[in-house]
Amino acid sequence: MSDRLKAEREAAAARRSLLTQDAIERTGITEEMIAELVTRFYGRVREDAKLGPVFGVVQNWDEHLAKLRDFWSSVVLMSGRYHGSPMRAHLPLGLAGDHFDRWLDLFEQTAREVCPPAAASLFIDKARRIADSFEMASATVAGSIAAPRHVLRP
Repeated sequence: MSDRLKAEREAAAARRSLLTQDAIERTGITEEMIAELVTRFYGRVREDAKLGPVFGVVQNWDEHLAKLRDFWSSVVLMSGRYHGSPMRAHLPLGLAGDHFDRWLDLFEQTAREVCPPAAASLFIDKARRIADSFEMASATVAGSIAAPRHVLRP
């Protein structure tokens, strides 16, 4: 690895560390909070009439929950632990707008119960952006166009 590339990577890691520390100080988000949110939320998802069947494809829930904790840690704390392709995993499921709406309803409810307001707000903002991205990608695969609609949710 060249010295320049090494220096750029170190600088990027330092910036990421500062951003992560800022997010933690502003929101109080911890790995334990992420674990509680993921566990409680996906417990609700598994029992939900609309979403439960979609997630019935999951073979090993312990493994899946660990992957989801890594995903959310990477999203909100920039931990870099998640190394998957969530879009690729979800596109074959045939998700529609009502799936994304229900997913967000449950997620937002759970985030508000588990997290202090600043943390809940950050999680909810990220979740809405993720839902929009997934919904727009699903529409594109189906040959149509979808505009983002969750980011502006009240």
